[in-house]
Amino acid sequence: MESQSKLTADLIRQRLAALSSKSVASNLGWFFKTGPGEYGEGDKFLGVKVPQSRSVAKEFQGSNWATILELSKSEYHEERFCALAILTNQYEKAKDKATKADLFDKYLSLYETGAVNNWDLVDATATRFGKELIGDSEAIEFLLSRARDNNLWVQRSAVILTFPLIAEYELLPTLVICEELIDHEHDLIQKAVGWALREAGKKDLKILREFLEQHSASMPRTALRYAIEKMSERERRDWLSRKSLAQQGRGH
Repeated sequence: MESQSKLTADLIRQRLAALSSKSVASNLGWFFKTGPGEYGEGDKFLGVKVPQSRSVAKEFQGSNWATILELSKSEYHEERFCALAILTNQYEKAKDKATKADLFDKYLSLYETGAVNNWDLVDATATRFGKELIGDSEAIEFLLSRARDNNLWVQRSAVILTFPLIAEYELLPTLVICEELIDHEHDLIQKAVGWALREAGKKDLKILREFLEQHSASMPRTALRYAIEKMSERERRDWLSRKSLAQQGRGH
């Protein structure tokens, strides 16, 4: 079984390598900030575009966990992406709750191993696996534990996992997590918070406005701009003006 898993993983690697491009790899390395001191420092890219990686993942969506785990340990971003895409495909196709729960636990374990180490890997998967939390009375407690983790990607997942909840009008988890992370210093968390608030606002603008009444003056401008992006130009100017006035007041 182990040797078969290794063979399958090697075959997936070969498929991805055949699609690779040095120029694309260079662009991806820049885009995902892999330089010294940047959030993606040291990550390596083959130069495979996302639709191509997804196509390979679909071809091998029947791969077992050992194969997925083998790929998830790769130094190459696209191989880890493919591992996560396979797992996500399996989750979405699973019919019974026990299988889904098992795949969800496996997914969470890939944060612990470091396989999930950039925002695209979080966003492409948490927006799907978050379905596991719909109707879960313990969802907020679970998400808060992730929001309070020291790992940036675990923290971002706390926000992005709420997106399927937003789709079902379960907005409270999003509001709680956004409030927990409202003062986070990293722009990747600020953007996630603003994005989630914007999506919640599409479902209930009144709730978004109430959140902004409480937090707009102090929340990072990046998060605020994302949150109000779909509002009218007049209302956007109003919220930004309030923030500017609050900052001026603190300056004095």
